[in-house]
Order: sequence, then C-alpha cells, then structure tokens
Amino acid sequence: MKLLTHNFMTSKCLKRVNVGFPLKIVASEIQETKVEFNSDFISRIIPKLDWDVVCSTAESIGHLNDLPKTLPTNYDIDEEFLRAAHHVLLEVEVVSGDLICPETGLHFPVSGGIPNMLVNEDEV
Repeated sequence: MKLLTHNFMTSKCLKRVNVGFPLKIVASEIQETKVEFNSDFISRIIPKLDWDVVCSTAESIGHLNDLPKTLPTNYDIDEEFLRAAHHVLLEVEVVSGDLICPETGLHFPVSGGIPNMLVNEDEV
C-alpha cells in the first residue's frame, strides 16, 4: 500500500466512527520501489492530500527523510520538494502490517501491499 493511497483511506463506514481518519499504520514490512518521476502528477495531487497526515505517517514508519512538515510556498515548481514527495508517496510501500481505526482501535491487515478493510455486517 502506497502512502498516497493511505491518505485517502478512512474507516468512517464503521458504527460509532465519525471521522475514521487518519488510519494509524503499524508496518511489519516496508519496501521501496523506484517509480518514474512525474512532476505534473505530484504537483496536482498535493492539494488533494492532508499534508500533516502525509508527514506524520511517513515519520511513523521512518521515511520522513527530507520531506518538509509544511508545504513550501511554490511547491509546484520546487523540483527538489516534488522529488521528495514523489518518493514518500509513490516509492515507499507498506507490504505487510496493520491499519488501525483511530476511533475504535479495529485492526485492518495489510498483506502483499493490499489493505483488507472488510468488516462484519454488524460493524457497519
């Protein structure tokens, strides 16, 4: 599961959950895979993300590196920043571990890079 994907995931469908975001990651295996850099894609996706969550999640799994905790003013033309964001969002992948609902503590397993968010009927 890429950190880009994680930034859009929520457990809001569960009973007793109002927000369900951000899901906490407890990673047991992380891998880095090179992905072709596309500055246009990264600059266009940044406004759709919760940047604080991107940074706190990257930091929690040990991959904050040189990523600034606040967005640079002209991030869309800052190639160094865009490359750092690209790396964290698209090249760092949680291969196995758990996603944890911040409100209920329910665990969702991640296996083979795929999060399993299936729940029992009585939980929704």
